[in-house]
Amino acid sequence: MIPNSMNILIISTNRNAFPVPVLPSGACMVAEAAERAGHAVRLLDLMFVNDPVRAVQAAVSGTRYEVIGISVRNIDNIVMGQSRFFITELISIIDAIRKITDAPIILGGAALMIMPEEILRATRSTCAVIGDGESVFPLLINKLGKNETWEDLPGVASLVNGTYWANTVAPGPFCSCSGPDYRRWLDMKAYSSCLSTIPLQTKLGCPFQCVYCTYRKIEGSAYQLSDPGSVANTALRFASSGLHDIEFVDNVFNAPYDHALAVCESLIRAKPRARFQSVEMSPASFDHQLLSTMERAGFVGIGLTVESASDAVLAGLKKGFCARDVHVAAEVVNKHPVPCLWIFLFGGPGETRETVRETLRFAETCIRPQDAAFFNVGIRMYPGTGLEAIARAQGVLSVPAADMLEPLFYISPEVETDWIIEQVKHSLQRHMNFLDKDSFSFRYLLQITKAGHWLGLTSPLWRYTRFIRRGLRSVGMQV
Repeated sequence: MIPNSMNILIISTNRNAFPVPVLPSGACMVAEAAERAGHAVRLLDLMFVNDPVRAVQAAVSGTRYEVIGISVRNIDNIVMGQSRFFITELISIIDAIRKITDAPIILGGAALMIMPEEILRATRSTCAVIGDGESVFPLLINKLGKNETWEDLPGVASLVNGTYWANTVAPGPFCSCSGPDYRRWLDMKAYSSCLSTIPLQTKLGCPFQCVYCTYRKIEGSAYQLSDPGSVANTALRFASSGLHDIEFVDNVFNAPYDHALAVCESLIRAKPRARFQSVEMSPASFDHQLLSTMERAGFVGIGLTVESASDAVLAGLKKGFCARDVHVAAEVVNKHPVPCLWIFLFGGPGETRETVRETLRFAETCIRPQDAAFFNVGIRMYPGTGLEAIARAQGVLSVPAADMLEPLFYISPEVETDWIIEQVKHSLQRHMNFLDKDSFSFRYLLQITKAGHWLGLTSPLWRYTRFIRRGLRSVGMQV
């Protein structure tokens, strides 16, 4: 311990376990960074607790912490019609902390990068880290420990006398892709029993212009590429410690194309004996060479986020590819054994009854039975995105940007929401490998996942969609 070292509690608040629990990689990396800076750190993961407020109360009452960091992964579950607003529970947690201690509460996580001022005002927290957490958090707590001024620290946002201040975010370090020691911080047995994967990121940044997306707010628009050899070494370290199911969680894994190819080739040379997957791939820059190399590297599942098979909708969403690219991607997938999850998003700008039919025709005729398709209806609107501007211009959004913290969803005014849902449900009835939001919120999904783990099934769970749906229907469940 160094002089001015402190007891630090970091709380990972994410408890959304559908479709499977996600490891809090950011919270783990920040915890390790604070520990390297000489502080005593505990990470409290709320994923598997029954009563999060009581768990936090017990943790804060049992030890005197000088600083409490809170990781906020999501604002809500982005599911129209079954919306869960996670900020409500966050406020309850912070209120419980405030009744026990006056320690500074520092917010961080991906959600803070999207709407920092609104979340700060809702929670009345001390400040928020809006820069690279591994870099900013240790600097911030060191200043707090020395009673030094911290309000001007780059990458920190705060409310000063009711006025919001956000300091210029310093450029983040090169993305080294080192990966935290998950076993040091988390109950990995609990995550493994739910078929959770080990997240691994090969780059930061997103240059794409999708109208609904917040990745550019979170990671910036310029790529920061990890060295492919570093990625392979991290995968080898994970696999050597028994963590074999690794998921690449880049916003788009196969962009840039050459970097994705180099990562796969490095994995082939390293031979980590792991099972890889990525469900964030674009049909653009997707070909036989890349998919063959991914298979040789050990990929057991891929996902193509195509959103639509209609040129009108793809143009409205500014996806950067066309329907022809979607069809060509299907031709590539159909010549390879690796299973594929196709991800669609209905209701975007330009969506009509005909474009919905066009996308469903593609799904029903071009997707193999051994693959799966996920259909989502409605798009979560966030301030500062192109979708917000479109919605205001069309007159379907009138609330001020400051009031968009609670979930608001967009559906093209050219098509009825209930009609889209009806068409999707009708397609699901005929195709056992299709899924929708109700499938992911199925009340017995977690039990099914744990049973699958006990039976020896491995991730990704969606590979077994048609078998699970048929099995449940055989016992009278309409899923």
